[in-house]
Amino acid sequence: MIPLYKPFMPETPLVNEILQSGSLTYGKYGREFESMLTGYFSTNNVIVTNTFNMAILVALTTLDIKFGDTVIVSPMACLASTQPLVSVGIKIQWADVDPQTGTLCPDSVRNLMHLGPKAIIHNHYCGHLGHIDAINSIGKEFGVPIIDDGIEAFGSEYRGLKLGNLGSDVTVFSFNPVRIPNTLDGGAIIFRDSVLFEKSKLIRDAGIDRKLFRDSIGEISADCDIKLVAHSATPMELNTYIGTQQMDNVDRLIEKQRKNAVIWDEKLNNNADINPIITADVFPNYWVYGALAKNKAETIKQFREAGFYASGVHINNNIYSVFNSKINLKGVNEFMNHFVALPCGWWFDNKLK
Repeated sequence: MIPLYKPFMPETPLVNEILQSGSLTYGKYGREFESMLTGYFSTNNVIVTNTFNMAILVALTTLDIKFGDTVIVSPMACLASTQPLVSVGIKIQWADVDPQTGTLCPDSVRNLMHLGPKAIIHNHYCGHLGHIDAINSIGKEFGVPIIDDGIEAFGSEYRGLKLGNLGSDVTVFSFNPVRIPNTLDGGAIIFRDSVLFEKSKLIRDAGIDRKLFRDSIGEISADCDIKLVAHSATPMELNTYIGTQQMDNVDRLIEKQRKNAVIWDEKLNNNADINPIITADVFPNYWVYGALAKNKAETIKQFREAGFYASGVHINNNIYSVFNSKINLKGVNEFMNHFVALPCGWWFDNKLK
């Protein structure tokens, strides 16, 4: 059966050399990977972290979001996107989603702004970008930062620009094994504001200013004060080296997925029971091919019988007790009842039959 996800791993000839080098923490390859990402997104403010969990926490800490603060979040997200918030005592306020896309409903977000949220996290469900302009406009109107959650949306585009350069204050990406690119584990953060970017580099590294941390004989200097609550989130050289090798393949892999999506479009063109997710001016990375089926369970069964591992992917997070917010949301319910993901990855050649 053709799988829904599959890790990609390029040739990595220098792995053993790095492991034996004695230089395993953030260094040459970490900086090179960040430089490659900077070029890819056409932005100067990119940092890489050791995990996606840390990418979210570093972003939140940089924005000075603390225990007890409220953040507006979509229930239609991977748990990897939502659990980090409750781990530091942030209060999650679920917003409803557009049942046609699974992404934040602007009207629902606007109706929650009276709660005084410290941020809005805009998850782009399964690589399908949401209502970019509307959500960003709400953030600007109320002076609330927008965090684009691109956990599954690396390379997805809106009006010819990649997510990460679409006007939000912060964008986070995941590099775990089933993402493109993957670094075994890792994440990245893009800041629109250069001051926040500089602050984030301290927060990623336990609050340490490495230029001042050691004295003239290499001892830790008492003159280097630690002023920020921070994290230990710098990536390992092995992971970022893999990231550099991945970046040489990213465009090719995403192009293959988009070609597979065109074939799905043609296959499903006359199928009245299943409709592709389409958002104006959006060019997804097609991490999966998202569609809405009249009968979700039957559609999943039919595609699996045909050799394609169809799935609903995520479940709506507002059902979980850990978030202490089991709110009933109409758009979420409708989307969950119909969303089906089909394999669309680089690992197979989709063909018309």
